[in-house]
Amino acid sequence: MIHSMTAYASRSDAATAGQLFWELKSVNQRYLDLSPRLPEEFRVLEPEIRARFKQRFSRGKIEINLRYQPDPAAEAATLELNEALARSLLARLERLQKLAGDTAEQELIRLLAWPGMIIEQRPDFDAERARALDLLDCCIDDLAAARAQEGRAIADMLRPRLDGILEQVAKVRKHLPAVREALKTRFEERLAGLGQDIEPGRMEQEIALQLTRLDVDEELDRLEAHVAEIRRVLELEEPVGRRLDFLMQELNREANTLGSKSVAAETTGVAVELKVLIEQMREQIQNVE
Repeated sequence: MIHSMTAYASRSDAATAGQLFWELKSVNQRYLDLSPRLPEEFRVLEPEIRARFKQRFSRGKIEINLRYQPDPAAEAATLELNEALARSLLARLERLQKLAGDTAEQELIRLLAWPGMIIEQRPDFDAERARALDLLDCCIDDLAAARAQEGRAIADMLRPRLDGILEQVAKVRKHLPAVREALKTRFEERLAGLGQDIEPGRMEQEIALQLTRLDVDEELDRLEAHVAEIRRVLELEEPVGRRLDFLMQELNREANTLGSKSVAAETTGVAVELKVLIEQMREQIQNVE
């Protein structure tokens, strides 16, 4: 089963310490390209995050965004007054007021800005980081499921077009006897128009040579073989995007050769239709992992 590289997934979780929100966006890329954006408190997790994605995916450009919103109530509860420093400052302020003749007013609110007066107790970020990784695992599962669903849609688009290629091949095979006979007749008429006596054996050799140069049986056989290989690859449980891309190139090469050898409207039309079908598949296969 093939997987697409284009998908989206998000997960959020709220707890007493704050809310976590993961957002994953994946698009096509020749290789695996990870772009994590993490809050400062979670940047230590980047190596572990990268390792988790590398275990699950082999191709695609994936944007990894984490937002963390601390709970205001929990954040306020972590603020503590440095009482020892406060007592020391107040005692010195009281002494200063006496020296100034009690003319100075106490401005306690300004004392709160004194360095070290407010102690901020940092939350247990080890627990928050573990919670973030657990939530990320769920989000990665969602992303993988979305890529698999998109892959099934791509496979459903490819199969009718593979059938279409085989239909075009069958159409050429049906017309080949008539095309060969028409070529033989045309060549004989041209030789007769030269007004020269040509040995029958020589004539047959020349006709056979011309028909061999225009023979497309090998191209038709290879088209059928490539279609069979693509069908097999679509069922593999492994990344196959590069292999499918190579097979598209091979299909296109055979279609081009068929068009260059074409000497009849029927085969020319088939070559054009083949290239249309192949291009439609190639555009979708660029998104396959």
